[in-house]
Amino acid sequence: MSTIKYRSIFTVATDKQRKENFDDYWIFTQQHGGELLEEEKDLLKKRARLEYFQNNPVKLRTPLTNPDAFYRNYITMVDDPQSLDRLTLMLTGIYKFARHEWVGIKGAWNVSPEMANARNLQDKISRVHLAEEFCHVRLFDEMLKTCGLEKVEWVALSPWKEKVYEIFPKLPSFLLDAPAFVTELMGVTFYCHLDKLFDDVLADEPEVCERLKALLDEITIDEAAHVGQRRNFVGTLGIKVSKWLVKPFYTLFFNDIPEIGLLFDVKQMIKDGENFDFNNLDKHIVERSWIPSYCKV
Repeated sequence: MSTIKYRSIFTVATDKQRKENFDDYWIFTQQHGGELLEEEKDLLKKRARLEYFQNNPVKLRTPLTNPDAFYRNYITMVDDPQSLDRLTLMLTGIYKFARHEWVGIKGAWNVSPEMANARNLQDKISRVHLAEEFCHVRLFDEMLKTCGLEKVEWVALSPWKEKVYEIFPKLPSFLLDAPAFVTELMGVTFYCHLDKLFDDVLADEPEVCERLKALLDEITIDEAAHVGQRRNFVGTLGIKVSKWLVKPFYTLFFNDIPEIGLLFDVKQMIKDGENFDFNNLDKHIVERSWIPSYCKV
């Protein structure tokens, strides 16, 4: 674990500090992801990393005993979730979490200015950020393939949920910035708990456990940086609102995915979100990610 001490992500920052950190984050993200492949919604370094995993596949020693149970429940839970084995439950939960992310970034990508039409540095940062999120969905898909699930389809949510995700990125910044920050924080919280779950559920599949952790690391490194980046959009009042939003946002979102309540301690996840300060992230995550200067001691 990292021994470097960081301040709370809810630490107040001045306008000057936030501007300086936008500049610093832009430098980081250019080095981190490589060239933006806008038509493909991809980044050059991220594509190469995914290709490495695809060209060096790892598979379960013991295949899923009932893959039909996954396919029957991965879009909508139709069975009693407590009747599913924990591996299947974990994989359907991963899909549902990633599916929400996929739908959300599709809506945001469609209203985000293309790089050539970016009005300012924040627009450029947001465009690259969204491309990274598309890369995450590909990594989640690779997790499922690693577990023998080759027929997964990424499908739309219900019409009203699709509409919510379509409207959300069109909100004015004073309404958008705080909840957007909290959703990134929720992602990192989920990924930290998921990493621990891999050790438990895949104790008898060490190679697959290691591979899923490696895939998740690629996502978590980006998401930790996104937490800092999205926090940088939020002013003094907004950061107070953000901390208040953690509990209702986490509760509402996780209640929509029945697997999460069975696999994770949601109350602890809420506490972790409210107390987030980067200190509990693994050292190798922190070293490859980005943290706002005002969160460093």
